Amino acid sequence: MPSFDVVSELDWHEVTNGMDQANREIANRFDFKGSDARIERSDETLTLYAEDEFKIGQVRDILDTKLVKRGIDIACMEIGEVRERGAGQAQLEIKLRHGLDTTLSKSLVKKIKAEKLKVQTAIQGDQLRISGKKRDELQSAIAFLKNEEVGLPLQYINFRD
Repeated sequence: MPSFDVVSELDWHEVTNGMDQANREIANRFDFKGSDARIERSDETLTLYAEDEFKIGQVRDILDTKLVKRGIDIACMEIGEVRERGAGQAQLEIKLRHGLDTTLSKSLVKKIKAEKLKVQTAIQGDQLRISGKKRDELQSAIAFLKNEEVGLPLQYINFRD
């Protein structure tokens, strides 16, 4: 029986590469000379540091550009509020979301069942397994999921006949 998995994954190596490229560009830009503007990563959180909210926005634009060029969908970023950290400095925390949580998986299963597609769905941890009798049914499920607003970038992997 043909099947495939729906996941939301990030290539952490590419995230690190994009962050490093952004830090290099920040270090070389004239408007950031002598400033403490930088991007740091700890686990699934990126922290942007700069003098004020305007420069935080510029650092974020540089980061977004570098991540998109490296193939990372910026829809996975959950952006926090700009906070003052003392001495006229500001910071912004960006949480990188990945994996399908249980509530999102359940809502996707409900949407697929409401669409009356001839496929079976199973939640397996942080991914969703969809199987059906024919390849065409699976392809229609993929097309349906691509048109849905989920809030996370979805990938379709392990397509098996």
